[in-house]
Amino acid sequence: MRPLLLFLLAALPGAADDWPQFRGNPQLTGVSVGSVPANLRLLWTYDAAESIESSAAISGGILYVGSQSKDLLAIDLETGKLLWKYRATDSIGESSPAVSQGIVYVGDLGGVLHAVSAADGKGLWTFKTGAEIRSSPVISGDRLLIGSYDANLYCLSRQDGKLIWKFTTGSYVHGTPALAGGVAYVSGCDEVFHGIRLADGREVVRFPAGGPTAASPAMLDQRVWFGNFNNEVVGADVREKRILWRYQRPGAQFPFYSSAAAAAGRIVVGGRDKLIHCLNARTGKAIWTFATRARVDSSPAIAGGRVYVGSGDGHFYVLDLATGAKLWDFEAGAPLSASPAIAAGRVAIGSQDGRLYCFGR
Repeated sequence: MRPLLLFLLAALPGAADDWPQFRGNPQLTGVSVGSVPANLRLLWTYDAAESIESSAAISGGILYVGSQSKDLLAIDLETGKLLWKYRATDSIGESSPAVSQGIVYVGDLGGVLHAVSAADGKGLWTFKTGAEIRSSPVISGDRLLIGSYDANLYCLSRQDGKLIWKFTTGSYVHGTPALAGGVAYVSGCDEVFHGIRLADGREVVRFPAGGPTAASPAMLDQRVWFGNFNNEVVGADVREKRILWRYQRPGAQFPFYSSAAAAAGRIVVGGRDKLIHCLNARTGKAIWTFATRARVDSSPAIAGGRVYVGSGDGHFYVLDLATGAKLWDFEAGAPLSASPAIAAGRVAIGSQDGRLYCFGR
């Protein structure tokens, strides 16, 4: 990223101190422009009692995360103190909160999208889909997008939850849509990559995704990257509406469930082959791999030339983006399938034993 652009982003209110949605931004790049201390230590933990597979959102010094206990939690980022909890209709699985203008949005496994006051945790409105929600909400102006296992991508009014349009795909919409240039991009279990115009719900991009896809796409400059269940990571051009390259680890047949992070001409993604893969964004050639002891469903985050990612082996890893060398790791003792959130010099991630960890200095 150019120094001037970094300066401008850092000057925006909350730009470096917030991680307001899944993957940090509407393009789902998984990149923080804020700084993270080189030497991390555990600052606090919070016990949510049941598994945390939802990835945290951070806004205004407050961390929001969902739990299998059915609770949406608001926790003070500085102290780890619980501020409020909101009871959803059903367990909150992988759907991760999005925060915008004083409202927190999250989906649950009962298929209900909830809008909750960020100030006090009071419910504002709900919207019922036809099946479970594992997708995370994304906000664009006065509109909210969410996918559902009923095969639909929904566009709702952010203020009152009224349906604006829905787009029906051929199967489950598991991943979160990436937004760029007024278009929502999503690949689902129908093995098709879709670009849906935000204004009216009309499909404007469509091409084969290479296989069923649970991962969310990362986008930069009309290029998109995502893994699929055909054991590939693909790079595609949405302007040309085609896949540019396919990466598959030689001799391995393992799907990619993790969503990619995109920065500095590199793509970093976890695999169910127990590896973290770093690829050249332009060519798809492998730059490095890092071996863990279990599958990596956690989606990596990048800040300051470092990669932050959890593994099913119960470790939280910090790696050098350039070389893949391990810089630090923390043993949580339970699988980490949630993805890290980075804001205000802190990194937070939940584990499947219900503990939420916050690291900093």
